Amino acid sequence: MSYSSDPVTDNSASISVVVQNGAGQRLDLFLTRHLQKEGFTRSRLQQLIKSGHVLVNGHEAKVKYAVHDGDQLTIDVPPPVPVDLVAEPVHFVPLFEDQDLIVLSKPPDTVVHPACGNYSATLVHGLLHHCEELSGINGEMRPGIVHRLDKDTSGIMVVAKSDFAHHALVDQFKARQVTKIYRAIVDGVPSRQSGTIDLPIDRHPVNRKKMAVREQGRTAVTHWRVLEEFALGFAYLEVRLETGRTHQIRVHMAASGFPIAGDEVYGRKNSKYPQLGIGRQCLHAHTLAFLHPRTGQPLEFVAPLWEDMVQTLELLRQGG
Repeated sequence: MSYSSDPVTDNSASISVVVQNGAGQRLDLFLTRHLQKEGFTRSRLQQLIKSGHVLVNGHEAKVKYAVHDGDQLTIDVPPPVPVDLVAEPVHFVPLFEDQDLIVLSKPPDTVVHPACGNYSATLVHGLLHHCEELSGINGEMRPGIVHRLDKDTSGIMVVAKSDFAHHALVDQFKARQVTKIYRAIVDGVPSRQSGTIDLPIDRHPVNRKKMAVREQGRTAVTHWRVLEEFALGFAYLEVRLETGRTHQIRVHMAASGFPIAGDEVYGRKNSKYPQLGIGRQCLHAHTLAFLHPRTGQPLEFVAPLWEDMVQTLELLRQGG
């Protein structure tokens, strides 16, 4: 594949792609694989295709079009749509901020960006209230968002304030150059003190809102070690992600027999949850390390546990 990018205006661009060694691939998948480093997501490219901004040999095509070697693809990227979201004071804890990025700790019960059923009080609304500018690459509803945490997963995130930073951070996540370490309370005690889970993950075959371990899925690798064990049959783990699949830790822990405590989707019911103060999945993004997108300086940030998990750990240490 070869491509070139020519500026159309200060805020838009035209990208030309010649298909090589890609015959038979769906148009959206082909473009996603080859333009991820430019900051494009599959959903963003699907939107561009459906809205007629992607031409194949000068003609509009469908998302499922099977490309042929030699096809001339032209992606007309419109300028970012002005964000119409209303800024709201949504709580989060800033840990670091400069002209390119903001590192923060997200509270539990906070959705990262607007989506069906959540059109207010998201982290994005709070970010717009906090700072004047966010990267516009990820679309109107997800400005600045480079990666996500589930609603009930608390902890550390990095958000891009400039398009330059957005591209560079996406590259680092894609190349697995970002260190992501979590803390989790699991329902069950592993028989070993540490281990690695290497199981592929894909969409659940029936419930499309869930993920599942499936042979045809994408590679997913999770490393874990026990920090504490409790008499009530729970354990406190440090979990390090080698890959970053949707719901990866939750799916892998459940598949290994010790699901995240309080996980209503992948976990099990436990009569002790209420008395331990567990009202959400006990999963917290604890450490994030990466290279500063502009200076190349190594950065590492830690987000302390939120109070609800601290209290649950204390109750477990006391035996419930």
